Amino acid sequence: MSALLALSGLIDRLNTLVGRLAMWLILITTLISAGNAIVRKAFNSSSNALLEIQWYLFAGVFMLAAGYVLLKNAHVRIDFVASRLSARARNWIDAVGIVAVLVPFCLICIYLSWPLFVNAWETGEMSSNAGGLIRWPVYLMVPAGFGLLLLQALSELVKRIAFLRGAGPDTLAHEQSEEQVAHELAGEPDARAASQER
Repeated sequence: MSALLALSGLIDRLNTLVGRLAMWLILITTLISAGNAIVRKAFNSSSNALLEIQWYLFAGVFMLAAGYVLLKNAHVRIDFVASRLSARARNWIDAVGIVAVLVPFCLICIYLSWPLFVNAWETGEMSSNAGGLIRWPVYLMVPAGFGLLLLQALSELVKRIAFLRGAGPDTLAHEQSEEQVAHELAGEPDARAASQER
């Protein structure tokens, strides 16, 4: 079990790194969008490439950060029901959901999206818009995003099993506020956590 928990830790670090990258993609997308709007209004000029890179980056944020969202337990839950269950019941439900729903869903999405990426790569598919971008990078985000989500699902499964076997903590009990997640993404210690440690 310790080897699986070590692997789980590596996956968690990978998705944390990708989550931090997603934060920067949001900033870059915002700057490109603002710059494009200023140029369009001031000089009556626009670029399809800049418009398309905005949605490429926006797609990247949502596809590539899905594993990070699962890591932070920030995805949608029916808290009304989950809050009434015991820790063991919540972990059992999560483990069954990961095995029966999330892992097959990720595998199907990777299987269906990979040929789209390969075809765009081999043919050099371009946007139909004048001055548009090549398509394979945005197609690659789909299997890459589901691949990261699949890895995180396996990591979470290991953690759920470890808890159920008494070999690890209940990671579902460690919910973070939005402020704590923002501090972590920025690489800053959370003030409340730091004060509690003293």
